[in-house]
Amino acid sequence: MPVRVLCVNSGSSSLKLALYEDEAPIASSAVEGIGLGEGRLTVRDGSARILRDEPGTFHDAGAALRSALGAARFPAPDAAGHRIVHGGADHTAPERVTSQLLAALRTLVPLAPLHLPAALNSIDAVSAHFPGLPQIACFDTAFHRRMPAVAQRLPLPRELRAKGIQRYGFHGLSYEYVVATLGAATLGRAVIAHLGNGASLAAVRDGLSVDTTMGFTPTGGLMMGTRSGDLDPGVLVHLLAHEGFDAGAIARLVDHESGLLGVSGKTSDMKVLLETRAAEPHAAEAVELFCYVLRKHIGAFAAVLGGIDTLVFTGGIGERAAPVREETCRGLEHLGIQVDRDRNARHDPIISAPGSACAVRVVRTDEDLMIARHTRALVTRAAV
Repeated sequence: MPVRVLCVNSGSSSLKLALYEDEAPIASSAVEGIGLGEGRLTVRDGSARILRDEPGTFHDAGAALRSALGAARFPAPDAAGHRIVHGGADHTAPERVTSQLLAALRTLVPLAPLHLPAALNSIDAVSAHFPGLPQIACFDTAFHRRMPAVAQRLPLPRELRAKGIQRYGFHGLSYEYVVATLGAATLGRAVIAHLGNGASLAAVRDGLSVDTTMGFTPTGGLMMGTRSGDLDPGVLVHLLAHEGFDAGAIARLVDHESGLLGVSGKTSDMKVLLETRAAEPHAAEAVELFCYVLRKHIGAFAAVLGGIDTLVFTGGIGERAAPVREETCRGLEHLGIQVDRDRNARHDPIISAPGSACAVRVVRTDEDLMIARHTRALVTRAAV
């Protein structure tokens, strides 16, 4: 019997819903600008065709959920699955939402203050709208929990590791989708680049994560849309000691004011930066630095893997920004990475040049499908 799963992906000011019947998308709905006064509601059918696109005011996650469900006219789901950005060290696989799990997640809020409160609010909103509906938590950190201990360890005093300060890694549902789609044997020694407003790399061997760029929080690693990625810790100490920054100002700086936005001075939108860089030097500098940082980390992960068989680009930028892919790969020829310009411009599934020792691929990720699969598996198992 088909199982309908409502997939819930919560952001600090956004909510995305997708309804699946087994693995077939039925409809989706998105709300932007929650709690900001001026928001927007978009509804799409199962083919991603826009059915509604209109402004609105959404005071909180509950109001957003009710509006999104009402506008999309979703049939009642059999279960809901939530993307949970941080599961800490203990949550290594999807779990049924219980009062005990909710209590555990609340203790993890300091590790992901931008993401976990919104996810918890969405769980409460689904409970209010669908009393008794089974809900499943799908953790973005779970894919990386089996990384080698050396990759999880940070060079800090041991007592801090005992308090949970370590490398966790994120974007796990996206990486899991890529591995499931291409297969571990096809990937071989792979570097997967999930590039969107948030961006990270994963080094994957035998389908398992062996290292990743994001660390203790989703702020670390690569330069991103508004996030700084890795910084010399001395920069933050200097800002605290000499520039009047406090913890709140540091958090705003590294999460909301840096990355592509900070370097360009105008926008975090890669599409706009690519369109304007010929006339705006700061836009060109932002794109150049993004590709440079990405290229450097790909080389580092090739060293971790002892070579590279496959490079995968995914996420919004990875899937659609051909110039970023080309410029990132330029200079990686010594690793056997060569991009065919025509294939790349067409966004072909394989964009490497004939004879390239490393296959360079473009994969459209689908985190919602992974949530639907995990949720269906757990509720079906519970019903047996």
